[in-house]
Amino acid sequence: MRDIRVQTADFDPATELARLEALDVGAVASFTGLVRGDDGVAALTLEHYPGMTEKVLRALGDEAASRWALAGVSLIHRVGRLGRGARIVFVGTASAHRADALESCAFLIDRLKTDAPFWKSEEVGGAPRWVAARDGDQEAADRWR
Repeated sequence: MRDIRVQTADFDPATELARLEALDVGAVASFTGLVRGDDGVAALTLEHYPGMTEKVLRALGDEAASRWALAGVSLIHRVGRLGRGARIVFVGTASAHRADALESCAFLIDRLKTDAPFWKSEEVGGAPRWVAARDGDQEAADRWR
Protein backbone atom coordinates (compact mmCIF):
# COMPACT_ATOMS: atom_id res chain seq x y z
CA MET A 1 0.00 0.00 0.00
CA ARG A 2 1.29 3.43 -0.95
CA ASP A 3 -0.74 6.47 -0.04
CA ILE A 4 0.85 9.74 -1.19
CA ARG A 5 -1.18 12.94 -0.80
CA VAL A 6 -0.72 16.71 -0.98
CA GLN A 7 -3.75 18.47 0.47
CA THR A 8 -5.07 21.53 2.26
CA ALA A 9 -7.27 19.51 4.62
CA ASP A 10 -6.08 18.32 8.01
CA PHE A 11 -5.45 14.62 8.61
CA ASP A 12 -5.88 12.35 11.62
CA PRO A 13 -2.64 10.56 12.59
CA ALA A 14 -4.61 7.85 14.45
CA THR A 15 -6.57 7.03 11.29
CA GLU A 16 -3.38 6.90 9.23
CA LEU A 17 -1.66 4.65 11.77
CA ALA A 18 -4.68 2.33 11.85
CA ARG A 19 -4.52 1.97 8.07
CA LEU A 20 -0.86 0.93 8.29
CA GLU A 21 -1.47 -1.41 11.23
CA ALA A 22 -4.27 -3.13 9.28
CA LEU A 23 -1.63 -4.43 6.86
CA ASP A 24 -0.88 -7.23 9.37
CA VAL A 25 2.75 -6.26 9.94
CA GLY A 26 5.14 -6.42 12.86
CA ALA A 27 6.12 -2.76 12.97
CA VAL A 28 4.78 0.69 12.13
CA ALA A 29 6.90 3.83 12.42
CA SER A 30 5.58 7.35 12.02
CA PHE A 31 6.37 11.03 12.22
CA THR A 32 3.97 13.95 12.44
CA GLY A 33 5.38 17.44 11.82
CA LEU A 34 3.70 20.49 13.37
CA VAL A 35 3.93 24.25 12.86
CA ARG A 36 6.29 25.51 15.56
CA GLY A 37 5.47 28.69 17.40
CA ASP A 38 9.04 29.66 18.24
CA ASP A 39 10.47 33.01 17.13
CA GLY A 40 6.98 34.53 17.22
CA VAL A 41 5.66 32.48 14.28
CA ALA A 42 1.88 32.80 14.09
CA ALA A 43 1.39 30.79 10.90
CA LEU A 44 3.21 29.00 8.13
CA THR A 45 2.15 29.13 4.48
CA LEU A 46 3.29 26.30 2.24
CA GLU A 47 3.19 26.61 -1.52
CA HIS A 48 3.98 23.91 -4.06
CA TYR A 49 4.04 23.12 -7.75
CA PRO A 50 1.04 20.81 -8.33
CA GLY A 51 1.91 17.70 -10.26
CA MET A 52 5.65 18.07 -9.70
CA THR A 53 5.33 17.85 -5.92
CA GLU A 54 3.26 14.67 -6.06
CA LYS A 55 5.71 13.15 -8.56
CA VAL A 56 8.65 13.79 -6.22
CA LEU A 57 6.77 12.40 -3.21
CA ARG A 58 5.80 9.25 -5.15
CA ALA A 59 9.44 8.81 -6.21
CA LEU A 60 10.56 9.08 -2.57
CA GLY A 61 7.95 6.49 -1.57
CA ASP A 62 9.12 4.21 -4.38
CA GLU A 63 12.75 4.61 -3.32
CA ALA A 64 11.91 3.77 0.29
CA ALA A 65 10.00 0.67 -0.82
CA SER A 66 12.94 -0.44 -2.97
CA ARG A 67 15.48 0.00 -0.16
CA TRP A 68 13.48 -1.59 2.68
CA ALA A 69 10.95 -4.42 2.87
CA LEU A 70 7.80 -2.34 3.33
CA ALA A 71 4.18 -3.40 3.32
CA GLY A 72 3.00 0.21 3.38
CA VAL A 73 4.03 3.84 3.01
CA SER A 74 1.83 6.78 3.91
CA LEU A 75 3.04 10.27 3.08
CA ILE A 76 0.72 13.23 3.56
CA HIS A 77 1.86 16.83 3.19
CA ARG A 78 -0.37 19.83 3.66
CA VAL A 79 -0.23 23.11 1.78
CA GLY A 80 -1.81 26.50 2.37
CA ARG A 81 -1.85 28.66 5.49
CA LEU A 82 -1.43 26.67 8.70
CA GLY A 83 -1.61 28.17 12.19
CA ARG A 84 0.73 27.46 15.08
CA GLY A 85 0.37 23.84 16.23
CA ALA A 86 -1.29 22.68 12.98
CA ARG A 87 -0.23 19.37 11.46
CA ILE A 88 1.95 19.80 8.37
CA VAL A 89 3.18 16.34 7.44
CA PHE A 90 2.62 12.69 8.24
CA VAL A 91 5.09 9.98 7.32
CA GLY A 92 4.26 6.38 8.17
CA THR A 93 5.87 3.11 7.16
CA ALA A 94 4.87 -0.48 7.87
CA SER A 95 7.09 -3.55 7.73
CA ALA A 96 7.49 -7.01 9.19
CA HIS A 97 10.45 -5.75 11.24
CA ARG A 98 11.15 -2.58 13.22
CA ALA A 99 14.48 -1.73 11.60
CA ASP A 100 12.92 -1.44 8.14
CA ALA A 101 10.01 0.62 9.46
CA LEU A 102 12.20 2.96 11.51
CA GLU A 103 14.94 3.47 8.93
CA SER A 104 12.55 4.04 6.03
CA CYS A 105 10.54 6.54 8.07
CA ALA A 106 13.72 8.48 8.94
CA PHE A 107 14.80 8.33 5.28
CA LEU A 108 11.49 9.80 4.12
CA ILE A 109 11.53 12.58 6.71
CA ASP A 110 15.10 13.57 5.90
CA ARG A 111 14.68 13.49 2.13
CA LEU A 112 11.33 15.31 2.23
CA LYS A 113 13.00 18.35 3.76
CA THR A 114 15.41 18.74 0.86
CA ASP A 115 13.89 17.03 -2.18
CA ALA A 116 10.22 18.00 -2.18
CA PRO A 117 9.39 21.26 -3.98
CA PHE A 118 7.66 23.21 -1.22
CA TRP A 119 8.16 26.89 -0.48
CA LYS A 120 7.55 28.04 3.08
CA SER A 121 6.75 31.48 4.39
CA GLU A 122 6.41 32.21 8.12
CA GLU A 123 4.09 34.90 9.44
CA VAL A 124 5.79 36.86 12.21
CA GLY A 125 4.20 40.01 13.58
CA GLY A 126 1.81 40.06 10.64
CA ALA A 127 4.63 40.12 8.08
CA PRO A 128 5.75 37.18 5.93
CA ARG A 129 9.34 35.93 5.77
CA TRP A 130 10.56 33.13 3.55
CA VAL A 131 12.07 30.10 5.27
CA ALA A 132 15.57 29.34 4.05
CA ALA A 133 17.01 25.83 3.73
CA ARG A 134 19.01 24.70 6.75
CA ASP A 135 22.46 23.13 6.48
CA GLY A 136 21.45 20.43 8.96
CA ASP A 137 18.59 19.34 6.72
CA GLN A 138 20.94 18.80 3.78
CA GLU A 139 23.41 16.89 5.95
CA ALA A 140 20.61 14.60 7.19
CA ALA A 141 19.41 13.93 3.64
CA ASP A 142 22.97 13.32 2.37
CA ARG A 143 23.48 10.42 4.77
CA TRP A 144 20.94 8.42 2.71
CA ARG A 145 22.61 9.03 -0.67
